[in-house]
Amino acid sequence: MKKLKSAICLATLLGTAGFTVNAMAADTLADFHGESQECESCHTPDGELSNDSLTYENAQCVSCHGTIDEVAQETKHEHYNAHDSHFPGEIACMTCHSAHEQSMVYCDACHSFDFNMPYAAKWQRNEPSIAELAKDKSERETALAMAPQDTVNVVVVGSGGAGFSASVSAHDHGASVILIEKEPVIGGNAKLAAGGMNAAWTDQQKAKGIEDSLELMTKDTMKGGRDLNDPALVDVLVSHSKASVDWMTAMGADLSDVGRMGGASVNRTHRPSGGAGVGAHVIQVLYDNAVKRDIDMRMNTRGVEILKDDSGKVTGLLVKGMYKGYYWIKADAVILATGGFAKNNERVAKLDPKLKGFVSTNQPGATGDGLDVAANAGAAMQDLQYIQAHPTLSVKGGVMVTEAVRGNGAILVNREGKRFVNEITTRDKAAAAILQQTGKTAFLIFDDSVRKSLKKIEKYIGLGIVPTADSLVKLGKLENIDGKALTETVARYNSLVTSGKDTDFGRPNLPRALNEGNYYAVEVTPGVHHTMGGVKIDTKAEILDAKKQVIPGLYGAGEVTGGLHGANRLGGNAISDIITFGRLAGEEAAKYSKKQ
Repeated sequence: MKKLKSAICLATLLGTAGFTVNAMAADTLADFHGESQECESCHTPDGELSNDSLTYENAQCVSCHGTIDEVAQETKHEHYNAHDSHFPGEIACMTCHSAHEQSMVYCDACHSFDFNMPYAAKWQRNEPSIAELAKDKSERETALAMAPQDTVNVVVVGSGGAGFSASVSAHDHGASVILIEKEPVIGGNAKLAAGGMNAAWTDQQKAKGIEDSLELMTKDTMKGGRDLNDPALVDVLVSHSKASVDWMTAMGADLSDVGRMGGASVNRTHRPSGGAGVGAHVIQVLYDNAVKRDIDMRMNTRGVEILKDDSGKVTGLLVKGMYKGYYWIKADAVILATGGFAKNNERVAKLDPKLKGFVSTNQPGATGDGLDVAANAGAAMQDLQYIQAHPTLSVKGGVMVTEAVRGNGAILVNREGKRFVNEITTRDKAAAAILQQTGKTAFLIFDDSVRKSLKKIEKYIGLGIVPTADSLVKLGKLENIDGKALTETVARYNSLVTSGKDTDFGRPNLPRALNEGNYYAVEVTPGVHHTMGGVKIDTKAEILDAKKQVIPGLYGAGEVTGGLHGANRLGGNAISDIITFGRLAGEEAAKYSKKQ
């Protein structure tokens, strides 16, 4: 009987042929379930939703269908297997599968693959802004008139690398912590990061004979930011970078591989062995450590207002749960780790009109909520006009192709088959160069030696975005590139590798010739990637007001803050930023709480 129930459940999820007739008669999962299941199969005994994370309801899904890993095995025949996810943590079934309304594939927020999910509508997000939520005056006043639903030392807003680092750090410094996240999944943009984590003079570098220094990392970071960075914040980033790698390693992270990203003078980008993507790995490690510490994590929950007393000190946070509505949490300190706003093209275009209409590499939650909440609390802003485009977003599928592909030896060519830029220059320069090419796209070209050097490439190949051929002429025909010119370009590049100097475009590292096995191409174009500006902070991650005074009890970490990266961020500095300043914010908030 249990096997039959599981078969019916799995058929519901996958649209399996044996149940197609019933499925076609239903508009939603609830309709279909209702033909063979009771309401109690999904809902709590009292009929209410369990919480905003839908913990009970998702557990019922798992009891019937199995875990996401088990479902991924059942669906491994699918070309685009959404259940074989790159997302870390425990992914709730109801992230995509809705019951009483049409489902939406969360992956569609970023990608353009056909997942063919039953009962699904086209992805859309009609999320009210923080300003629009302010119109809920009656509901908010009612919530604030009631006693706080929870009382803790520290509330962290955002579950990316900065938020998780802050939560774990605050806990380990003696604070009670609640972590809230407006999305149904954890990880923020960090879960998408593929390159690595920059750090100087680490044990990993020393083991590989890499000579680096704090001074050199500082110089590279300042130069990459056009010397508009806040030197004091850069000093914090650089001087704590080794300790942050050690902290992550002590918690179980593998950061043993060291490569190079654009703008770096030496190899200092730390990532998992074999060149696997760093972001999901780092978030998984942080999530596992948060679970071990029994940190209270709440999904589908937005922070909407910083609460302060008459003296200006933080007293808590008003939140809005997707299902439970408004309530407030009493807290001594609030840490904003809400990320940037690259997914909000309206806001991006107002600050940088030339980026109007550009797609983004970011996850759907990166809309700038944290900036609005901070501004309403009196926070000063810095460097909002500086917005970075990542040079290599795949034209097919909308997949961000890590800079590490170029760092490990790939070249960029245009439709005419010619190189046109130093491939590991800073992102702003590479993106600008691509936009000058035919069709405003370019092609990453590499061979089997590059493929073998970087595990992340296997994911791109699995997604079907990497055409391959056994010759450059054939590859050119597949992608409508001038094959003869491409062959000449690669031969020229290989001769430069042999000579050890790129006299054409000044590329500083030439790790390998492109002459092994098959050849590969990925058509890419720039996408809005990182917003360098944000709330103004000091070297303790305290958020400052317009008079450069500390707002007592309010902290910021990660992309929601400004000043660190200047006008342009170097690849690999984001993970370093979120870990270092997340740790710092958590520690300082915990110390502050003890004094209250």
